[in-house]
Amino acid sequence: MALGYKARKRLALLILLIGMPVWIVASVTLVNWLDRPPLWAEFLIYVGLGLVWILPFRGIFRGIGQPDPDDKRPESERADRS
Repeated sequence: MALGYKARKRLALLILLIGMPVWIVASVTLVNWLDRPPLWAEFLIYVGLGLVWILPFRGIFRGIGQPDPDDKRPESERADRS
């Protein structure tokens, strides 16, 4: 079952407010366990982990910045109250 626009928008907000900080703490912890690798290796690890966290959530974030496609009201009556 595909998620609706509002459900995807709420889930994206939840991921950004809770999931992303948890991922950042886990990433820093992982790098600290490696006994501070060289700066270039640490940079590559952070870039890689920064890209990896979003892969499972691409479908949720896709189209979130666009107007609700299921909203049938005219553009002039729409209020951004999602």
